Amino acid sequence: MKFTATAGLLASVALWTTAAQAEETVLSALPEQVTAWVENFNPFNQTTAAPSVMHFMYEPLIIFNALDGGKPIYRLANAFEYSDDLSSITVTLRDGVQWSDGEAFTADDVVKSFDLALSDPALDSVGMAQMLSGVEKLDEMTVKFNLSTPSSQAMYQIVRVPIVPEHVWSNVSDPVTFTNPDPVGSGPLTEIRRFTPQEYIQCRNDNYWDAESLKVDCMRFPQIANNDQALAAAANGELDWMGSFLPDIDNTFVAKDPEHHSYWLPAGSLVAFYMNFEAKEAGDKEAVNNVAFRRAVSMAFDREAMVEIAGYGYPTINQYPSGLGRAYHAWNNPEVEDKFGAFTQYDIEGAKAQLAEAGFKDIDGDGFVETPSGEQIDIEVIVPNGWTDWVNSSQIAVEGLNAAGIKANVSTPESAIWTEKLIKGDYDMAINSVRVGATPFNQYLDSLHEINQAKSRFAASRYYNEELSDLLDAFTQTSDTDKQMAIMSDVQEIVGEDMPLAYVFNNPRWYQYNTKRFEGFFNADNPVANPVVHKTNPARLIHLLNLRPVE
Repeated sequence: MKFTATAGLLASVALWTTAAQAEETVLSALPEQVTAWVENFNPFNQTTAAPSVMHFMYEPLIIFNALDGGKPIYRLANAFEYSDDLSSITVTLRDGVQWSDGEAFTADDVVKSFDLALSDPALDSVGMAQMLSGVEKLDEMTVKFNLSTPSSQAMYQIVRVPIVPEHVWSNVSDPVTFTNPDPVGSGPLTEIRRFTPQEYIQCRNDNYWDAESLKVDCMRFPQIANNDQALAAAANGELDWMGSFLPDIDNTFVAKDPEHHSYWLPAGSLVAFYMNFEAKEAGDKEAVNNVAFRRAVSMAFDREAMVEIAGYGYPTINQYPSGLGRAYHAWNNPEVEDKFGAFTQYDIEGAKAQLAEAGFKDIDGDGFVETPSGEQIDIEVIVPNGWTDWVNSSQIAVEGLNAAGIKANVSTPESAIWTEKLIKGDYDMAINSVRVGATPFNQYLDSLHEINQAKSRFAASRYYNEELSDLLDAFTQTSDTDKQMAIMSDVQEIVGEDMPLAYVFNNPRWYQYNTKRFEGFFNADNPVANPVVHKTNPARLIHLLNLRPVE
């Protein structure tokens, strides 16, 4: 059954919030587009868990503020210190924190959380098994993380592991399939007041340690399936905080209520087409593992059309063979551009030449090439249903591939299925994003380091390069900027030559807000932290604590 955003949201508001809003402040947010919510509150789950579980229900140890030079904002922890040789990190926990059931938060909870992550690859989306040799409890409020390899960057990864209560999770027989139906959390909003596939309400934790900062009593998460429905709801003023691609945003959103409807689109994630080096079909796998094919794929992409037509000009084109992007131009190795820059230019004839020179040719006369060994190539490009800017970008990509003689088509699974396919390697090619940080290190670590391959959707290519991984490890073992620059130049050389991903553009951070009911939203004049409400952004917790109901 199709969901009509306007009717569905208004009916839901009428049913639930009429009485509640007389006493409670309820903020409506859209962190994710889905066809139905799944009642899963397991913070280790990457596919079906509700998007408000991390950060709002389970608070992190520390939030590193990317918009403030990576400055730490302490939450469950209040200090951390590296050993002199960078082989361990001692973390001091915050006193006086309680779980939502009233139990005290202690070092036992942190140790248990990391024991879980280390116990099963399905729970270890951050690569802790390779990073840590162990986690020690030094006393009730102090833990020590022992690193397998010295690393000046380890804490940035460690804080991405969810911290769960030992007294609950020690009794869970299968933490992978556990849906956590009665969640006990540490964050500001832990009570699930209402849950249906079309809407859920998450409310205040009465034992929250930072309750004085929390002025929002509940958050309401309506089910919205695609960008068109998001636009309808946003234009009608039914959402307070969201982050979706809205075409012609000034006319379709702001103009509907210029006094209250606003947006801010700071630079954000890197977008690339991932090619699966372990594709299921023999021909697709052979093709992807041939660098000439990967270069031809990149040359078949009309990046300008993706930015201007599919993205309405909001993204920033990325034609760096290293994938750096303009935000990191200060790190750029110009030799990499000189050697490999031609492979990121839109050039159908050049793509055909790459294929022909490498032995790809049309054997059966259908207009599409086969591999040098004669195997069929049939590339399916997967993109989440309803993500219209990415769907249109993928269609532009497929048009270019077909024009170059590569048989390809677009498939649009639901976002949870798309994520699962990426993690399991059940795909040929996919448009995907890569998280960025204060330096280029994070985007390379998350997407290309061997330790992360097949652990998350960000490292789904199954590209294994020991030399590249060693360089990234070396980057973490020095804080000398000149040495880091030299290492990053070598990283770019490998990425530019191998082209494991076909980088296309950098998205803005999609973020829209409505000040009719709440104020304190981050914006260009108040750029406190990353403003988006998406589940991958821990700074959204700081944003929530900054919001106040309009008097």
